[in-house]
Amino acid sequence: MRIETAFSKALGIEIPLICGAMYPCSNPELVAAASEAGGIGIVQPMALTFAHGYPLREGLRHIVSLTQKPIGFNAIVEKSVRAYEERMRKWVDIALEEGIRFFVTALGNPSWVVRKVEQVGGTVYHDVTERKWAIKAKDAGVHGLICVNANAGGHAGTQSLEQLYEALADLGLPLICAGGLGNGQAFTKALSVGYAGVQMGTRFIATRECTAHQDYKSAIINASANDIILTDKISGVPCSVIRTPYIEKTGTKANPFAQRLLKGRYSKKAMRTFYSLLSIWQLKKASKKGTSYKDFWAAGKSVSAVHEEIAVAAIFKEVCEAYEAAQNLIISTAT
Repeated sequence: MRIETAFSKALGIEIPLICGAMYPCSNPELVAAASEAGGIGIVQPMALTFAHGYPLREGLRHIVSLTQKPIGFNAIVEKSVRAYEERMRKWVDIALEEGIRFFVTALGNPSWVVRKVEQVGGTVYHDVTERKWAIKAKDAGVHGLICVNANAGGHAGTQSLEQLYEALADLGLPLICAGGLGNGQAFTKALSVGYAGVQMGTRFIATRECTAHQDYKSAIINASANDIILTDKISGVPCSVIRTPYIEKTGTKANPFAQRLLKGRYSKKAMRTFYSLLSIWQLKKASKKGTSYKDFWAAGKSVSAVHEEIAVAAIFKEVCEAYEAAQNLIISTAT
């Protein structure tokens, strides 16, 4: 089945469903499976290189060996540590050389990525949580927006699915709904609102192709939306995680000294970098060792729709069946 939207037609994919980039959960097999099933998997370069041990070019070639369909690439473009910025620029060049033509940017000005990608006829979408960032991204030349709402895992927004669509619909760019979407019914609802596609993250962790520890998957399956809480200890800004004994023990707030530094004009980037580096290590260990280590697991409120570990292809089958049923209902009602 093909579900055609402006997004799916632009990328040449069958289903407008993105398997979002997730650190550390975006292992090559998961990325490839999402693309092979008809959507598009997004490479998270830190996950590929640090968590899964592939040199970037070798890792990309491994993913391409698993699927001949398009894959995407996640570029974090925040200017924090100069060495990281330089590495990301090299990574983007490598991704382009290896044939990737869809990029998802986040946390900064994506203009330099847009310039590089447009030279080879590619497409860039940018993560946004509110209108002011969407306008900046449009001014930078992006081709579409990933609209991260309040139900997302990781760095969530503050608005509902509907509120965010209403705030951005007049910008004239294809919009992708991200946050709180864990099944076919949610996918169909997002498209009915007017979104050109959907990005899922948490749902794809609890799949057979994802190599995250079984304890992580079980935590997602057993959690409810009420178990998702915000912590600023991961990157210095609120991030959605599963409530666990470790989280309750350590708390969700940075200490008062760190909070002051996080608010400082010149110190906030350094503190965010410190927290990010710390969490990169913690999340990697937790995803591999499970509850034998610090269970620090990012997830969104879509956990309420995740009840079992299934194959990636089964997610796409469910999405297509739900969409087809909704379309048939519309037709039968009209006649």
